[in-house]
Amino acid sequence: MNNVPKIMDKESIRRALMRIAHEILEKNKGTEDLCIIGIRTRGAILAERINECIKEIEGKNVSVGILDITLYRDDLTLVSHQPIVHETLINFDITNKKVILVDDVLFTGRTIRAALDALIDFGRPANIQLAVLVDRGHRELPIRADYVGKNIPTSLEESVKVILEETDKDMDQVLIETKR
Repeated sequence: MNNVPKIMDKESIRRALMRIAHEILEKNKGTEDLCIIGIRTRGAILAERINECIKEIEGKNVSVGILDITLYRDDLTLVSHQPIVHETLINFDITNKKVILVDDVLFTGRTIRAALDALIDFGRPANIQLAVLVDRGHRELPIRADYVGKNIPTSLEESVKVILEETDKDMDQVLIETKR
């Protein structure tokens, strides 16, 4: 991994999430009726971190949930014959709420489409806004992020790898790897 380009380090990830938190608060005029839902796994971690940033700025927590989209994927049969479904943890009503959906990397848009389908099963939000740490382009669906930590133009032969301490037991970083 020594020759793999590091696009973001721990500090640049922290700054990007703080900026996203400021933008969310500005656009939504504070925290009223606001909730954050992260797409399992890394999106959920980033959602918690954004909430921590909001708490630092406003002194208020917002409701945070975790969304598992496994059964909503359009490539489910390609992923596994017996996919592992994890628990969705949304213990609050999203009806008429401003939902900030969080993921680590926005690529084709298919994960976000699946997440939108899954979210609607939990209620009818006032609106859904998308926050991503990295937007790498190559959309297959008409989906765009409202809040982006960093735009990273990539080729289809490259993959963006987000490494977070909570799941990867390594220092926070974003890498670009060439597929072989």
